Amino acid sequence: MDKQQSSGRLQYFPISFFATVMGLSGLTIAWEKAQSVYGLDLGIDYFLAGFTSLVFMILLGMYASKLIRHTPSVIGELKHPVKLSFFPAISISFLLLSIVFLSISEAVSFPLWVIGSSLHLIFTLYVINVWMHHEHFQVNHINPAWFIPAVGNVLVPVAGVAHGFIDVSWFFFSIGLLFWIILMSIFFNRILFHNPLDKHLLPTLFILIAPPAVGFIAYMRLNGELDSFARILYFAGLFLTLLLLSQAGRFVKLPFFLSWWAYSFPLAAITIASFVFFEQTSRPFYLYIASGLLALLTFVLAVLIVKTTIAIRKKGICQPEH
Repeated sequence: MDKQQSSGRLQYFPISFFATVMGLSGLTIAWEKAQSVYGLDLGIDYFLAGFTSLVFMILLGMYASKLIRHTPSVIGELKHPVKLSFFPAISISFLLLSIVFLSISEAVSFPLWVIGSSLHLIFTLYVINVWMHHEHFQVNHINPAWFIPAVGNVLVPVAGVAHGFIDVSWFFFSIGLLFWIILMSIFFNRILFHNPLDKHLLPTLFILIAPPAVGFIAYMRLNGELDSFARILYFAGLFLTLLLLSQAGRFVKLPFFLSWWAYSFPLAAITIASFVFFEQTSRPFYLYIASGLLALLTFVLAVLIVKTTIAIRKKGICQPEH
């Protein structure tokens, strides 16, 4: 009976679960950067790197099992207007782990980057092809999760430059920047003139922070100096962060959904971007911003881990409604 229940729940194991790896990886990289800036070596990044890698391997194994045992369910997610955009979270997880291990072991980082970059290009081509030739999408299907493929492309240079792939990094950066601009226009048309987002998708609004924040980090790797375009990217990300934090009262009233993990990676991205901006300017104000965001990010991740653990124990996640 338990095996049948486990198999049934596996069928509903959501692709969006990989957002947890994005959040945990972001936290790890944020603490790596923070320790570097503060001149500390607390070992937090090593612990988080191990924990994040373990979570990723477990999720990858579970989703591979779902693919083998419940193939129609996976195909259904690939055709779903919302769930489709979460498949690149798998390749993004590889890319983020390649960044995590960049300062630990380049021998581990490089294959993760190659797998992540290759897989993400495949996912990007697939997703955009589905968007272009769809038969069932409507304006109300557009939501911030559609930015996930774009964010992944912008991530590639962060480790790609360190591994010596400059042109490849510019290639992916250009794709990400192009579709960020396109999707931003489409999304604001949808949010202003059509029905509001469903409450379980409201946390995904934080995804809007990620493209400019990650774009700033990637551009700094590619360009190497804080020029006008870099400032535009950083301050765009900072403004969107302020905009969403000003709505905190709305978000804290929401019941827990797995989509809460959408808070995590974008907050990590703007935290890391703020540390980088401080390194470039040496102005204490930006260190205060980065430190405050790091504290908020750590608190948010702690809450997410606790709430997700409780939801798993109560069997509240792998259900048909999710």
